[in-house]
Amino acid sequence: MANPKRRHSPSRRDKRRAHWRRVEKANVMTCPQCKEPKLPHQVCPNCGYYNGLEVIKIKVKKEKGKEKETEGKSKEKEK
Repeated sequence: MANPKRRHSPSRRDKRRAHWRRVEKANVMTCPQCKEPKLPHQVCPNCGYYNGLEVIKIKVKKEKGKEKETEGKSKEKEK
């Protein structure tokens, strides 16, 4: 069994341990359908398209202000 001939200094030890936590930045691209940023090789979370096909249907969130406006207009028409 091989054994080290000399002891490694603390600086050599620390240099070896310095890079274990380094995280690479995510490669972000734009969606060709909605032009929003998305991760490559994954379905776009904004429009639900992948490779030009709609894979999942995204529910559109209704804004509270717009819902109130439509309710108010419909009540006025009823009167």
